[in-house]
Amino acid sequence: MDTKAGALGLGAGLRVVPDELKAAIVLFSSLLDEQQRRLYAGLEAMKVGHGGDTQVAELLGIDPGTVARGRQELLSGDISAGRVRRAGGGRPSAKKASPR
Repeated sequence: MDTKAGALGLGAGLRVVPDELKAAIVLFSSLLDEQQRRLYAGLEAMKVGHGGDTQVAELLGIDPGTVARGRQELLSGDISAGRVRRAGGGRPSAKKASPR
């Protein structure tokens, strides 16, 4: 099996990721909601080890900080199953903002 510097260590002992596997990973990730995508990216980054946040972020087209956050959430166990986003965020509803 070929090995390249900087190859992702995804799957069962794979060091070089063929284009088909990369495409499958990107497709799978696109089917997840944002919390699941962040956690999945964090898990894959842990598998890669040093530099994994950057490598996984480049593959999935997301920010390395998002990957790091997913990894930190997995390690801490601080995962809420009920909501994708934390409560209280977002834009105020139009009804509340209207002076009528």
